[in-house]
Amino acid sequence: MKSIARDLKVNEQIRVRQVRLITESGEQIGIIDTRDAMRRARDAEMDLVLVGESADPPVARLMDYGRYRFEMQQQAKEARKRARQQELKSIKFRVKIDKHDYETKVNHIRRFLKGGHKVKVTIMFRGRERTHPELGQEILNRVAGDLTELAVVDSAPSIAGMDMNMILRPHDVV
Repeated sequence: MKSIARDLKVNEQIRVRQVRLITESGEQIGIIDTRDAMRRARDAEMDLVLVGESADPPVARLMDYGRYRFEMQQQAKEARKRARQQELKSIKFRVKIDKHDYETKVNHIRRFLKGGHKVKVTIMFRGRERTHPELGQEILNRVAGDLTELAVVDSAPSIAGMDMNMILRPHDVV
């Protein structure tokens, strides 16, 4: 978990002569010798943490470093939870799909969209079916029409080889 605390220098790791010291309450003490800052940190039972290494002189803060790291880990965990992984689900249709099969597949797409996933809808053409791409276009338009309350067409129907593809995404996903 190195990236969480950004590898801040703490206590004896600080190798500069002077620091600009900030207390745990945020009050600026001023520029003092690093040894004095370390002594103050020990007296207050806190850690001296170098928070602004690039400043001149570097900025150090008195804080409970263990608690700080814990809070940063909790924030990172929450951020990962909120940034749910979005998968691209895929579902395939044929040009000569039956009504019930169509409805079943549309229900699958509906379930994927409610789960927050993008869905790639593919029409597979066989042999002479390729000469009638309008049939595939009709099916894709019908799917998009049936799912307007849940989804937006992310990429319009396009032919790629023997297939015609369209990508749908849920309304709330950008």
